[in-house]
Amino acid sequence: MIMENIGFIGLGNMGYPMAKNLEKAGFPLTVYNRTAQKAAGFAQQSVVSPDMETLVASNDIVFTMLTNDAAVSAVYEVIAKEDIKGKLFVDMSTISQKLSQQLAVTMRECGASFVDAPVAGSTMPATEGTLIIMAGGDDPDIARAMPYFEKMGKLTKHVGKNGQGIAAKLAINYFLSTLYQGLAETVLFSGSLGVSRTDMLEIINESASGSGATKVKTPLLLKDDYSPAFALDLMLKDVLLAQEAGADYPLTKPLIDTYSAAQREGLGSKDVMAVIDYLKK
Repeated sequence: MIMENIGFIGLGNMGYPMAKNLEKAGFPLTVYNRTAQKAAGFAQQSVVSPDMETLVASNDIVFTMLTNDAAVSAVYEVIAKEDIKGKLFVDMSTISQKLSQQLAVTMRECGASFVDAPVAGSTMPATEGTLIIMAGGDDPDIARAMPYFEKMGKLTKHVGKNGQGIAAKLAINYFLSTLYQGLAETVLFSGSLGVSRTDMLEIINESASGSGATKVKTPLLLKDDYSPAFALDLMLKDVLLAQEAGADYPLTKPLIDTYSAAQREGLGSKDVMAVIDYLKK
């Protein structure tokens, strides 16, 4: 394998552990975060860049993991002004398919390559390197990124051309939005009938209705503590992106209504399972 210099922009709840796994694997890594203190944990083994321009200039492959369309647009506006011929940019954010496809065109016009590679999994899989990566782009670009994907995830699926990685991510998060609201409603319903939360969650997790998603949220529900692994704000953002991309089904509007109302109740920064606190009312 050719040892390329890699950069990572965006060290939030997901980006930090993902970049850490690249660092632990021994790759030559440069990181940048708008809030500089979040990059302090990389100072001993990796390079902390003072700005994005310096990071882009000194690296062959650049990964971005950012919050939303606005943040991604702002970063790639800076990138597009630099000399980026021959470089590969891999955006692992969850953004609109339209923006992702626009970025692919812009990067090609600048002589660079682009892959959209959003992930399934929250902070724990990000830390463990067991994310599911859904990649959209050309075969040579996916192959070039694969050694790094293998350190961040347990499975990488090349699902098609640019924009198809985002498509797969919006679909899986649409499903999760239904699952988490359904789990919250089921726990509340069974509790109203006198079934303990502990018993109900064990029944769910040991039956065919259980899944990795229900199991990972069980400790939060048992403790009634919704410290964010995946924030409710982000789930609402993703359901709205799914709607924008064409999701128009019987559950679409109720999901948006519920998560929007929970956000208005001040629950947006908590874990998505905090939707149960809204539904209690």
